[in-house]
Amino acid sequence: MAVVTVDDRGRMTIPKELGVKKTRAIIIPAGAFFVTIPLPTKPHEQAGSWLPSKRGRKELKALAEKSALENAMERAKRRKQI
Repeated sequence: MAVVTVDDRGRMTIPKELGVKKTRAIIIPAGAFFVTIPLPTKPHEQAGSWLPSKRGRKELKALAEKSALENAMERAKRRKQI
């Protein structure tokens, strides 16, 4: 366990003692604390063994972007922003 500091811009600094190298992570707010989950550098390679797909990376990315756009438009309409 480590104690981190948050600066005035909302950035957290992870102590060197944890041995964490430059990486990306998901931060999930959970009440009074945060859960941090590190992301692999190449998630499609990590998921290849347990998440088989016949589609390529580009096709999956296009589908995800299309779905995200549709979802954003739907939310904007519900909120009467468009």
